[in-house]
Amino acid sequence: MRTLYFDCFSGISGDMVIGALIDAGADPVQMEEELKKLNMDEEYNLSWGKVVKNGITSTKFDVILTSKSDQTHEHSHSHEHEHSHEHEHRHGHSHSHGQDHRHGHSHSHEHEHSLGHEHNHSHVPHSHHGSRTYKQIVEAINEANFNESVANMSLAIFKKIGEAEGHIHGLPLEKVHFHEVGAVDSIIDIIGAAILIDQLGIESVQSSAIPTGSGHIHIDHGIYPVPAPATLEILKGAPIASNDIRSELATPTGAAIAAVLAGNFGPLPSMTVESIGYGAGTKTFENHPNVLRVIIGETQ
Repeated sequence: MRTLYFDCFSGISGDMVIGALIDAGADPVQMEEELKKLNMDEEYNLSWGKVVKNGITSTKFDVILTSKSDQTHEHSHSHEHEHSHEHEHRHGHSHSHGQDHRHGHSHSHEHEHSLGHEHNHSHVPHSHHGSRTYKQIVEAINEANFNESVANMSLAIFKKIGEAEGHIHGLPLEKVHFHEVGAVDSIIDIIGAAILIDQLGIESVQSSAIPTGSGHIHIDHGIYPVPAPATLEILKGAPIASNDIRSELATPTGAAIAAVLAGNFGPLPSMTVESIGYGAGTKTFENHPNVLRVIIGETQ
């Protein structure tokens, strides 16, 4: 059985999942074409490129919002980019938003090299009225005519997050308004991950325990402990791993991808390994490569 294993030694987020799957051999150009079925492609550009995290070459995936996006970015706990980046060593390479997706670049330096735009969004005019509701997201997926596998995976992941948000805020699912997950980049992360997993012919998903990190984060409603309430709710029933890193390691999007798709949590299963991919997170830690490793192969 063709199996995908999420090795979450540094947590999991939506952009790390996509980066790791691209790194393992999935085709991001085909994913980009499929995502156009959502009729949202004027609101974003996608980029992917090689970066080095503490000595590990990995793929960094980014959703870059355009001026045509009116999505709110008060979704600070759904992605890693709410944290300051001043501690990262960045060497900018400017590129157009055309078909040059920067995936030909490799670097041998120890510091992370930014290959272009980062998630600092300061150039994007924001409206605080543009986030999408759960119902709108479901309608967009249903109207996009994805294949059944992609649609089912995407809907299940959004439902998991919607139910968690609804439980925390005391709202029924149909009334959940996604300040966080309704943002364009999280929609792309979730549906993009489903497209790539389907493309790779994955029949079974397994995962390690999920480290969530520690400390506190700023989200829409104030300062909260890590894991954020939505992340913790999503991971009910899944094993959480403890570690001493004072940072948010698992985002709601990443947690939901693992919680919904993984049929089993535990150590790496017996398998014949076919491909390995590393997806880079935004943050850089001093003694710890901030990457998600995916391992794809045949299990009995």
